[in-house]
Amino acid sequence: MKKRGFLFLGISLLALGLSACGLTSNRSDAAALPDASKYEPTLFFHGWGSSTHAEEQMAHSLVNAGLTHTIIRATVSKKGKVSLKGHFREGDYHPIVEVGFEDNHNASSQQWGQWAKATVVKLQRTYHTKKFNVVGHSMGNMAIMYYLRNNNRSLPKLQKQVDIAGHFNGILGMNDEPNRMKLQANGKPEKMQADYKRLLGLRKTYPNQAAVLNIYGDKNDGSHSDGSVSNASSQSLRYLVSGRAKSYQERKIVGASAQHSKLHDNVKVDKLLISFLRN
Repeated sequence: MKKRGFLFLGISLLALGLSACGLTSNRSDAAALPDASKYEPTLFFHGWGSSTHAEEQMAHSLVNAGLTHTIIRATVSKKGKVSLKGHFREGDYHPIVEVGFEDNHNASSQQWGQWAKATVVKLQRTYHTKKFNVVGHSMGNMAIMYYLRNNNRSLPKLQKQVDIAGHFNGILGMNDEPNRMKLQANGKPEKMQADYKRLLGLRKTYPNQAAVLNIYGDKNDGSHSDGSVSNASSQSLRYLVSGRAKSYQERKIVGASAQHSKLHDNVKVDKLLISFLRN
């Protein structure tokens, strides 16, 4: 009995030790970084049915350009639990966070926005993040917009937003057709889809310290689209943010490589991204 008691005590102490190590590891991420609040991560959000694989070329283009040497990965479960793989490096103030949603076939823009928030909150708790940038492709843009729609002042402050192939006011074949959507002079769509209407509140709440770069593709085949999203749908972002954003600019990519799913692997997009984030 005495031998069994010692064995139980040993196992208990080992478990306690491992638990303590785990707590130390979680607490030390920010504690190990001097001036943790100076770090300004750039979060990449992929599109519907996609993954962090779609973010890799853009992320590595930033590394190759010397903007950072750090790429970590944030995986968000269906229930919104965020796990981080990798760590911020001391002195590398502009790390990249490749965000991956496990439930990537979920059709709810609002749900994607909640997952985006969970990711930002995780970084805030882990690294004491005060400010950040975002890059979205396709549905990833809706994750960003719905995050901002439900934002609150206690969360880190958005500095720069890059939208690529955004379907802010509809998708071809679903609620839009080539050359059908019309925009007024101020960028306001003549007909608004449900998701777009839900985002109209951003005209009064969009963070005024944030600069926006809107990149969209035109296959140059007469459809004025990237094959999945009309240029007008992408450009409708202007009406939602330009009245409050620090700055707003649009860039059109033309040709076969401007197709919707090719834009995140487009060298011209990489160059725009590098220039915008660097400056």
